[in-house]
Amino acid sequence: MKYKPPWIPEDAKWYLADIVMETKFDGDYDNLINNNLTLVRADSPEEAYEKALLLGKESELIYENTDGEKVTVRFRGLHNLHVIHDELEHGGEILYEKYEGVSDDALAKMMRSKEQLNVFALREIADE
Repeated sequence: MKYKPPWIPEDAKWYLADIVMETKFDGDYDNLINNNLTLVRADSPEEAYEKALLLGKESELIYENTDGEKVTVRFRGLHNLHVIHDELEHGGEILYEKYEGVSDDALAKMMRSKEQLNVFALREIADE
């Protein structure tokens, strides 16, 4: 099987890092995971990778919350790193995914209504 590297535009300057952070509260066995999509300015994929790792490590912290609990936020790694193909401007392409042989039913399931889009979706909140 042959492989080829992804296409990276020669003038690529921006990358999108999916930085995974874990938050733990002392005494609580559950954790909270955030995937933070973060812009990275770099002149190469390797530089973008190093900068993304640094951003994650710099985001680590330990503090006491208002309930007096110790909170630890740890960088767990990168979920992904994408090149941004176009300039950052209205209509510029940030990234793309390619699928092949998708049925009409599967394609229909990929689409979401306005209310299902992340910026409009209602979130359940805990009772206070």
